[in-house]
Amino acid sequence: MDRQAWIAVTLCVLGLIGWQYYMVSHAPPPPSPAAQQLATSPAPEAAATASATAAPAAPAVASADNAAASTPVEAAPEFEEKIETLRNGDVELRLTNRGGGIREADLLNHRAPDGKGDVILNSAERLPIGAIVEQPNTPALPEFQFARQADGSVQFERTTPQGLTIRKRFSLPQNSKPEDNFAGEMEVEFRNDGPQPHNQPPYFVALGGAAPMLVSAYPIDTRLVWLIDGGPKSIDVNWFPVQTYPVIGTEKRAAQSFFREAANGADWAGVSTQFFTTLITPLSAKAVEIWSRPFDAKLPGGQTVLGLEGAMGMPGFQVQPGQSNTLRFQIYSGPKLYGRLAKLQHDEAEIMNFSSFTILKVISEALLNFMNLLHSYVRDYGVAIVLLTVCVKAVLWPLQNKANRSMQRMSLLSPKMQELREKHKDDPTRMNQEVMKLYKEHGVNPVGGCLPMMIQIPIFFGLFNMLGQVAELRNATFLWVNDLSQPDEIFRIPGIDFPVNLLPLLMGATNVWLMQMTPKTGDAMQRRVLMFMPIIFLVFCYNFAAALALYYTTQNLLTILQLWVNKRQPLPALEPPAAAPTKKSRKGQRR
Repeated sequence: MDRQAWIAVTLCVLGLIGWQYYMVSHAPPPPSPAAQQLATSPAPEAAATASATAAPAAPAVASADNAAASTPVEAAPEFEEKIETLRNGDVELRLTNRGGGIREADLLNHRAPDGKGDVILNSAERLPIGAIVEQPNTPALPEFQFARQADGSVQFERTTPQGLTIRKRFSLPQNSKPEDNFAGEMEVEFRNDGPQPHNQPPYFVALGGAAPMLVSAYPIDTRLVWLIDGGPKSIDVNWFPVQTYPVIGTEKRAAQSFFREAANGADWAGVSTQFFTTLITPLSAKAVEIWSRPFDAKLPGGQTVLGLEGAMGMPGFQVQPGQSNTLRFQIYSGPKLYGRLAKLQHDEAEIMNFSSFTILKVISEALLNFMNLLHSYVRDYGVAIVLLTVCVKAVLWPLQNKANRSMQRMSLLSPKMQELREKHKDDPTRMNQEVMKLYKEHGVNPVGGCLPMMIQIPIFFGLFNMLGQVAELRNATFLWVNDLSQPDEIFRIPGIDFPVNLLPLLMGATNVWLMQMTPKTGDAMQRRVLMFMPIIFLVFCYNFAAALALYYTTQNLLTILQLWVNKRQPLPALEPPAAAPTKKSRKGQRR
């Protein structure tokens, strides 16, 4: 049994180390040639080029290549691109006449990773955010005329040869509630000034593109997300390359050049990276389809990373002569700030994707809200995390006290347990029965010492899910740590290029110190659990956000303090508890 336990624990640790190495060191391979060709093709034609006669509706899920081939589109004539801007204290939207959308969103209060300039969402090479297209892979975007309105909004306008006028008005809150500053609005009016009814086929609204800002970013953080039936669904950039079976490496699925899925009733869709997102919520009708494709993006250092762009399919409609149809869309382009997203009206905070398990999601949200509350008083996220740790420890202090006393009693029982093992070494079943009987006689819980650590596991995963994607910690400093949202690398070992991250090493050192102070129990399995849990935590934390290692280093130091206090208290007595009085004896006492 002991040998099997050792094998199981060793395999778990090796699996965790392998998982960590894969996630950090292996970005997905470049997309297939078809994907590259699709990703670098010119931008699409607007939906307004559709004929005034009724067009058959496309099926809910169809091949993008076939759809494009069945609707030949002439490339729009070349024209000079012109830019107009909308700006408030948080974001500047750069609007383009190329398709009438948002070319770039400049986040004014968020610095780029290299410290040069601001974070920019989307780019000129990708579909403009809010552009309306028939098929996301068709060849060109038409020219719109634009003018600034008296209320500060920007209006784009284009009239088709069939007499359909398309007006798109973009507006951005000015000095309103902070949670609204990143949430602009796009209003689209289709007005039919022609003699015939206009049958608008299903169309797509472009979500723009998203790509990692650091070569060390986890590929799974670059995602296309949509909300349907009250829950989020998503794919990440790992979906597009060749899929293989683990270990054996046999191909499971060929590389995919695009993703397309029916999503009738989707409330919103967006593209998301580790800390930022562009998210579009249709306010007049719900989405019916989701589309995405990969592209290669260049980082300032010259490295290539894999990104994705997306589009949201909307249902078609009919406009009678002299009538118009107006649609509204909310566009959020900004950081993944849970507090702001949660105050929007359509569950936009689900973009955070803390966990599919309700309990872990609740823990993540509670810890984030409490951390932000503490930060509102101390104005330092490092200090807020330390205070958060102190509060969690205060709640668990009585339970840890009880566990420490239980381990002390077990350590005092070690000689008796050794005697039982020697006495019944040829009969393991009898030995286990006698050991459990000994525990029961002395009121010892054999797993009591592990209970506080087991309770910490959901807290650990709640923090793991939360700290890895909250924009609040980005560029937050603490002592020598320059960015609590990234590993606190102090240097790399020459030759092997391995990062030395100080906080996880301090966490590991405090774990070893803690193990040396912990009373030795006679239970072999409990000793193995206590031995390997620190290794597992170290593997998880080493290349993760420094904030997580800061939490557990502080947690270890507080536990060491508690053990020091406990050791100065009298040892618990080992006398068996007095036998409970029988019914007969109680009657005698009453007489």
